[in-house]
Amino acid sequence: MKVDTSLLEPILKDSHKVALIGHFNPDGDSVGSVVGMHHYLSHRGIDSVMVLPSEYPGSLEFLNPSKEEEKIIVYKPDSKAAARAIASCDTIICLDFNSFSRTECLEPMIRKSKAAKVLIDHHLSPDTGSFDVAISKTDISSACELLFWTLMSLPDIDGNVKKLPMPCANALYVGMMTDTNNFSNSCFPSTFSMASLLLKRGINKNKLQEKVLQCYTVPRTRLMGHLVKEKLIYFRSLHATCMTLNNKEKAAYRFKPGDSEGFVNLPLAVKSVRISGLFTENRDGKYVRVSLRSKGNTDVNMLARKYFNGGGHKNAAGGRLYIPLEDVPQYFKNSVREYLSEGKK
Repeated sequence: MKVDTSLLEPILKDSHKVALIGHFNPDGDSVGSVVGMHHYLSHRGIDSVMVLPSEYPGSLEFLNPSKEEEKIIVYKPDSKAAARAIASCDTIICLDFNSFSRTECLEPMIRKSKAAKVLIDHHLSPDTGSFDVAISKTDISSACELLFWTLMSLPDIDGNVKKLPMPCANALYVGMMTDTNNFSNSCFPSTFSMASLLLKRGINKNKLQEKVLQCYTVPRTRLMGHLVKEKLIYFRSLHATCMTLNNKEKAAYRFKPGDSEGFVNLPLAVKSVRISGLFTENRDGKYVRVSLRSKGNTDVNMLARKYFNGGGHKNAAGGRLYIPLEDVPQYFKNSVREYLSEGKK
């Protein structure tokens, strides 16, 4: 796959310090794309700093560079360092989100900055008008895949995967792997081409998958069992399920950011289930985080947009609800029923 980098390359050539920004509640694709770009820029001799609005899953900590001065800055708890990093850069590259609003607390700083702004993202409806350069493609597995093909198209790499720094290759594989649920959804021919080329580059696929997918704690495993056994509600006529997770349960099972990763996919193993929803109480109780997944032609992106203040992709979307957690199952049931009655599948 060839990506037009004619507008990106001049910006990179003129950059002295780049801020790499991920979205709020960063996942593997967010962290992978930010870290991957950092290692590419470092290899090229361009200084960069990575800034995330909130904590990322502990299973991804191994991607964080070992040098203290290169480590990811998280706005909470290090808001001053994040603000300094953004204020001191001459280029901002936004990865894996389509609008500044997805960065929440970082949005005012990004908008205020006079730096050149670049978007590299795979989500629907990108706010391209806010960026000097927008590399946006939706029929692709992940931001990490789009970034991979972008880097491969830059003059210094010129299609030769051997020129891609190994730490960059590792991060990009992790992001693509996690965003496809280990090649279970949102895969395209280009996705497998990327994986093949990264294997050619020398990544250890098994080791990376073990670090990300087989690194959890016993309490996290018990929490998964608790949700499936005690909290899963099956709406048979709607071919849908929902699970809720409150802060009391989080505390009981020593919940850490990222511990619920993958839980929403579990009910989709049931043959009759077409839609799965996981609803998690935010730490301060101000909202409920929404994760939606589906199979086949069932479009949860439109469901999330209409009923859950969010969006995403056809088979994977998210959002927020501002109602008590105990009211969520009935709201979910009513929303799915109404959505399906309109002819959506």
